[in-house]
Amino acid sequence: MSDIKVSVTFRHLEPTEALKQYVEQKIHRIGKFFSKPLDARVTLALESKESQLAEVELHTHGTTLHVKEENQDLYAAIDLTIDKIERQIKKQKEKIKLERRKSNP
Repeated sequence: MSDIKVSVTFRHLEPTEALKQYVEQKIHRIGKFFSKPLDARVTLALESKESQLAEVELHTHGTTLHVKEENQDLYAAIDLTIDKIERQIKKQKEKIKLERRKSNP
């Protein structure tokens, strides 16, 4: 598991320790996919009464992943961003495996 540095920013909503801990827990779950240090910047924002935004930007070893999700529930928006990032990581790792198989017959 890699070292993970997480920074959480709150826009237009009251920062709470519970939300911050929830985000950090989710980001640390992603850390299992990386062997290099990981830097995560998370922005949680209240866009309107009906819409809340979770934005995650991951930086590691020359790669940047950037995902935004909006939902009525902020926790759901966080979960959706983490799920989307996990899918992107798995897809990228599968592509790398396929490329290696093709180059080594």
